[in-house]
Amino acid sequence: MRLLRTRIALVALVGASLLAVPTSAGAAGLPYQDPSLPVATRVSDLLSRMSLDDKLGQMTQAERASVSTSDITSYRLGSVLSGGGSAPSSNNATGWADMTDNFQRAALATPLGVPILYGSDAVHGHNNVVGATIFPHNIGLGATRNPALVQDIGRAVAEEVTGTGVDWDFAPCLCVARNDRWGRTYESFGEKPELVSSMATIVTGLQGSTLGGTASVLATAKHYVGDGGTANGTDQGNTQLSESELRAIHLPPFQAAIAKGVGSVMISYSSWNGAKLHGNQYLITTVLKGELGFTGFVVSDWNGIDQIDGATGMSATDVRSAVNAGIDMVMVPTEWKNFINLLRTEVNAGRVTTARVDDAVRRILTKKFELGMFEKPLADRNYTSSVGGAAHRALARSAVAQSLVLLKNSNNVLPIAPSGGKIFVAGRHADNIGLQSGGWTISWQGASGNTTPGTTILQGIRNTVGSGATVTYNASGSGIDSSYKVAIAVVGEQPYAEGQGDRTGDLGLDSTDLATLATLRNSGVPVVVVLVSGRPLDIASQLGNWSALVAAWLPGTEGQGVADVLFNVVAPTGKLPMTWMSSASQQPINDGDGKTPLFAYGYGLSYSTQPPVDTTPPSTPGTPSASQTGPNSATLSWAAATDNVAVTGYDVVRVQGTTETALATSTTNSVALTGLSASTSYTVAVYARDAAGNRSSRSATGTFSTTVVDGAPPTAPGSLTASNVTSSGATLSWTASTDDTGVVGYRVFQAPGASGGTFTQVGTTGAGTTAFAVTGLAAASTYRYYVRAVDAPGNVSVDSNTVTVTTLPGGGGAGCKVGWVPNNWGTGFTANITITNTGTTTISGWTLAWTFVGNQVLTGGWNTTVTQTGSSVTARDAGWNGTIAPGGNAQFGVQGTYSGSNPNPAAFTVNGSACTLG
Repeated sequence: MRLLRTRIALVALVGASLLAVPTSAGAAGLPYQDPSLPVATRVSDLLSRMSLDDKLGQMTQAERASVSTSDITSYRLGSVLSGGGSAPSSNNATGWADMTDNFQRAALATPLGVPILYGSDAVHGHNNVVGATIFPHNIGLGATRNPALVQDIGRAVAEEVTGTGVDWDFAPCLCVARNDRWGRTYESFGEKPELVSSMATIVTGLQGSTLGGTASVLATAKHYVGDGGTANGTDQGNTQLSESELRAIHLPPFQAAIAKGVGSVMISYSSWNGAKLHGNQYLITTVLKGELGFTGFVVSDWNGIDQIDGATGMSATDVRSAVNAGIDMVMVPTEWKNFINLLRTEVNAGRVTTARVDDAVRRILTKKFELGMFEKPLADRNYTSSVGGAAHRALARSAVAQSLVLLKNSNNVLPIAPSGGKIFVAGRHADNIGLQSGGWTISWQGASGNTTPGTTILQGIRNTVGSGATVTYNASGSGIDSSYKVAIAVVGEQPYAEGQGDRTGDLGLDSTDLATLATLRNSGVPVVVVLVSGRPLDIASQLGNWSALVAAWLPGTEGQGVADVLFNVVAPTGKLPMTWMSSASQQPINDGDGKTPLFAYGYGLSYSTQPPVDTTPPSTPGTPSASQTGPNSATLSWAAATDNVAVTGYDVVRVQGTTETALATSTTNSVALTGLSASTSYTVAVYARDAAGNRSSRSATGTFSTTVVDGAPPTAPGSLTASNVTSSGATLSWTASTDDTGVVGYRVFQAPGASGGTFTQVGTTGAGTTAFAVTGLAAASTYRYYVRAVDAPGNVSVDSNTVTVTTLPGGGGAGCKVGWVPNNWGTGFTANITITNTGTTTISGWTLAWTFVGNQVLTGGWNTTVTQTGSSVTARDAGWNGTIAPGGNAQFGVQGTYSGSNPNPAAFTVNGSACTLG
């Protein structure tokens, strides 16, 4: 979601008498107002009462500063949102509840009384609201490895959101971040799909076990799909992966969210192999809604549909492509009226079908009914006081402590004794809520300073030290000397969010932080670095100067949790959710890619004041077996080893005779191997390690083979042609492609007009199907098509030839009469046919269609072009006789053969409309 860049004053609210909540649903007695009926019944009843304007309004989401209460009533809007930093003038929990209730009353004042969904990006707490509890960003939660904690956080956020009248949370972000240069890395739980998938428990936290329960808020799985895998980590960039790789890395978290009943899915700004996700019908409709069985509704991102056609602003092509691709609700913050007008035009022209509109509205209404919004549309003020409450802040404090990852601890400088001695604290991030919370905090990009109530890291340290200890703070380190027992440097990144957070150059600390660290080091005092950042940073060249390093990520408002770990109130347990680079030049770096990290994925130390002597190695792991084998990858799993203290990791090796080659390390009893050679046999074994470094005996060996590399795409489909052209469709057919491993299907692309325009994918076929029926076209319109073949690894062929289709004119057929005069002989016949225009408008271009009821076979015709398929016949005008004025006629004839009898056709249509006989 994007920031509302221009703050526009709210339009004055209309009088309270006009916005009063209507009489209760039960009093009206309509089926959709009866909460005892099944949701599906209520939805169908309400949908049947809706006009097109009602339906288009439900598909529209506007930003609060660009819409008035009267707009909501007049345009029947389905949703309103707050962009990042967009808040009422009284930015507190009560101010938000008052604002959302006023908007909701405007929705309830519509003739059908359909409530709005009010949406907000509560991505690490209710972060637009001053005073709300701000939890660690997702990267820190991924470090906890604690799905139950994350579910509890979702429940706390749901309660705070509910108390402000917000019904819909644009969270969680389920991206799998694969390049730390990306400015949204901190919105990811980690670099591996299995870690991100495990954190989908937050969906249950937000929504509850079912929608409509206590403090139930609609969750949003975003951003579908692959936004964490763009080339160079560029925001809104291009994810260049085969379909199998996209499915293996980026799809599993969405599958996990769907399994937990997530109510909505938001589409990514990014592209997949050059095609914008917002217009990708295959991924949205075929995969998400069809294959994965997602029954909720799909929402676009902030002005996301505007990018589909590559031109600036929103166009009819953008609107048509997005809705036909499967987007149900469109986030059009300021241009929402233009969107409604464009969509209305597309529906009336038949380029977006009413069936597609009804499907979208049905999905939206279903969630509104399931949430119980028709019975309880207004803010639940019982939860308003929970915003920033003590229980939620205690949960956030615990989450901070669990998220910290201890990366270095020379000479056991940590934990710090809380009593006695002098402690020096330095760094701009030590006493700054804004810096420790990062982006998406009160404002879109975040900001430095006292932006919202909370406990800074410095305050947490001062709260924790005991008698005889003193704490001195200077941001730059000025004043430190050798009399201090330890120096704590709290340094890191400045706040940022999407776009502005991308880092294309170095990924290190800035000159101010480096100068502070140099001052502390020169004092000779042990330096403990607390790194506040939204991603791993390039600190390898400075690490040798630090006695200890703690990754604190972006902890949020409860800095006490950082102090808890520094002073061993809580022992460190966090594990890296990302591989930590040795240098920025390694980006992208991920577990198993063969690059040597500074700290491996899953790394994290613990405190041990008196480490036990452990000379006993772990037991031998089980024999490794392979699954999900590809040309360059495989997943190994084995029975876990045991140890008298604890198994801390496994080493996977390749065995070639008496030689062993390291392949990977893992903290669990499975690992994804990458970078393998295709068509190669691998014999592998596993060792287990414990905390003391003892290594088990080698497991028995397992053998697997990688699959054949299929780097060659299929041949291009051949001889693409169009047939059976009508006023609203056509049949495309082509000759099959060939491939060394086999073609698995074809993708069909369409562009408007005889030239120009953007080709978008409109359908797919299976491996053995070389025909595709195009439907929903506009009459008397021109389209262009080409087809591509796809093989099993996802390689895509070049384009087939392009075929141009001009649909037949519509209308005119309802006022027509057809005469059929046959002349039979032996086994042959002719028939003179007359089409008479009995209507009041001119027929411009005609196609006459009928079905033989005998076994007639046409051999030719005159004054027409005749096509026969089975018993179905179409006869098109010859050009010169294509215009039939009211009262006029066109005459032509056909000839053919038959056996037995030659009965006359029983029914005719002209341009799809039935004609009378005569």
